[in-house]
Amino acid sequence: MQTGFRLNLNPVKEPLGFIKLVEWFAALFAFGCCSGYSGRNVISLFCGDGKNETLNVTFAYPFRLNQVLLVKDNVTLCNRTMSATHLIGDSSSSVEFFVAVGVLAFLYCMFALLVYVGYMHVYRDSDFGPVFDFLVTAAFAFLWLVSSSAWAQGLQKVKYATSKEGISASLKSDIMSEVTDFSSMRTLDISVVFGFVNLIIWSGNAWFVYKETCWHSQKRNNSRQETERGRGPGPI
Repeated sequence: MQTGFRLNLNPVKEPLGFIKLVEWFAALFAFGCCSGYSGRNVISLFCGDGKNETLNVTFAYPFRLNQVLLVKDNVTLCNRTMSATHLIGDSSSSVEFFVAVGVLAFLYCMFALLVYVGYMHVYRDSDFGPVFDFLVTAAFAFLWLVSSSAWAQGLQKVKYATSKEGISASLKSDIMSEVTDFSSMRTLDISVVFGFVNLIIWSGNAWFVYKETCWHSQKRNNSRQETERGRGPGPI
């Protein structure tokens, strides 16, 4: 069996390769929309004596919000000296897990596409390649489910911590506050959407990869043999 590189773009035109190309773009959008995010909210404090104060809070990936400084130490706000105050919550574990799954899926798609277009003759002449591809594809479908669900919950924590209620909980003061300028989190919402889109794509792709495995061919051969036995001998 020859194992050299043979360029063949036909697999990309088939569902097996075309879906891998779609997965490559979907994984890129999923982790790209959140890994480079940075936002800033403007908070107005109403002191009650006609004087207002303004706070700026900047938060970014990986959203360790409990390390984001809201008020510096020994700062006077509304005639009160306040100690160092941080936002509440930490969504770093969920978003870093999500990004890690996205990056690994992105790299695996590149590797799989290289095999499809250059080594498909080796891939289909062995049992190991399709079986390995199927197991990895199924594993990524599960990882997308877990990571997307975790990041969706983590994003809700980010939205709460940077909202009026979250800011008030961070300040732990009776000073009235209002978030007057919200940073857009549209790209973060898009990342969650693409996470679940990846779940659907990878789950569907698992079927097309399964059809390449020896398990599917054996099942098909067994069904064919049972059908032939069921017909019985032909008329004499």
